[in-house]
Amino acid sequence: MFRLPDALQQVYSQFGISLPDHNGDDSWELPLPTRLVVDPRGVIRSVDADPDYTRRPEPEASLAVVRQLG
Repeated sequence: MFRLPDALQQVYSQFGISLPDHNGDDSWELPLPTRLVVDPRGVIRSVDADPDYTRRPEPEASLAVVRQLG
């Protein structure tokens, strides 16, 4: 989880987005962006999670892992 900075909370509020209402508590938290690649048997083969919510895995990286499974 990560907490939105105060400035970003204000931006969200200006758009009518209230994370505390959606979260059911008083937090301004969101889950970390995470990519999981799970094989057909349900085994996790790759995980990519970054505490910096602005950095996301490239789709091609996910596809490369999937191709290795085949």
